[in-house]
Amino acid sequence: MKTLILGAGYAGLAAATKLKPTEGLDVTLIEQNPFHTFETRLHEAAAHNTQVTLPIAPLLRGTGVELELAKVLSVDLDKKEVTTDKGQTLSYDALVIGLGSVTNFYRIPGLAEYASELKRLEDAEEIYAWINKAHLPTYTGSRNIVIGGAGLTGVELATEVAQRTDYLSKQLGTEKLTIYLVEAGPKILPVLEDDLRNKAMKTLLDYDIKVLTGHRVMKATEDTVTIQAEGQEPQVISSGKTIWTGGIQAQDIVKGEKLQRGPANRIVVDATLRIAEYPEVFVVGDMALGKNQEGKPVPTTAQHAGQQGRTTGRNLMRLAKGRELVEYEPTTLGEFVSLGGLMAVGWMKLPWNQKLKLSGGLAHMMKKASEWRWRESIS
Repeated sequence: MKTLILGAGYAGLAAATKLKPTEGLDVTLIEQNPFHTFETRLHEAAAHNTQVTLPIAPLLRGTGVELELAKVLSVDLDKKEVTTDKGQTLSYDALVIGLGSVTNFYRIPGLAEYASELKRLEDAEEIYAWINKAHLPTYTGSRNIVIGGAGLTGVELATEVAQRTDYLSKQLGTEKLTIYLVEAGPKILPVLEDDLRNKAMKTLLDYDIKVLTGHRVMKATEDTVTIQAEGQEPQVISSGKTIWTGGIQAQDIVKGEKLQRGPANRIVVDATLRIAEYPEVFVVGDMALGKNQEGKPVPTTAQHAGQQGRTTGRNLMRLAKGRELVEYEPTTLGEFVSLGGLMAVGWMKLPWNQKLKLSGGLAHMMKKASEWRWRESIS
């Protein structure tokens, strides 16, 4: 059974590393980079140049999976073909699509042209370089940094940048960055309950971050961002660096006459994470629109992507052996938000549907522990 796994993000890598050499199963993992990027830690790389990658090849030892370094350009489900930037046209018997998401700029004028993203290692490196440049005595541009979106990524990035600018301003004797965190919704961190959200907000204010909830980004230029609150006049903020973390959507490179898509361009899958109209195709991670036990869409988080990948890896081996597939059962184990340094807030799941809420250093330790659990799961 010739099988292709597309993408080595959280879901694709989990699927590949779950595999063991299985008779009749021939698997190739196609990924453009020789490393896996911890996307949930890119804010650390952007502020501090932290190492947030792992080489893939050692992780595939003992799995029977071959690694092919190439960028997927298109997937044709009707022809059962995958094309890459190496000029290849690859066929398959079974396919796992885990190509992740791209930034959704919501057609806001100028945003795609002038705002940085935080989806790839290159994005983090570019932001890190600007932060360092903006603290040099010779820098003459705006020292404002405007971060659009106050979800997990936006809040984590803002707090790390606040720590970095505090350090650099003391070291170099230059002015600190002014950090704006702009959110269209009424609250920051909608994934958290009010008491944890309030602790996070206090930390943001303690960092002197200017939090603007209820403000929409209306337009961006090379050196300005225009925002507007409902019923108020637009406000123009000068910006030396604009970063958009306000939304994602699934990549739009998969084609099929019978393909069904949902919100954010996600591909509809069944309980085994297969496309019902194309049962040889699994979709995992940000691209998949699966449902949880309550019939609601599964969140696009790293923990759910990892769960989907492991289930799919198990199902590939079952498929090769002619056995019945197992269904994906999503579980949210908790959610932690880093707030710079050793600070974090969040919660973890306890037995009987209870939650343990944590903040400060202990929450930071639990967030780090979740990363180590992930590392162990792919080792």
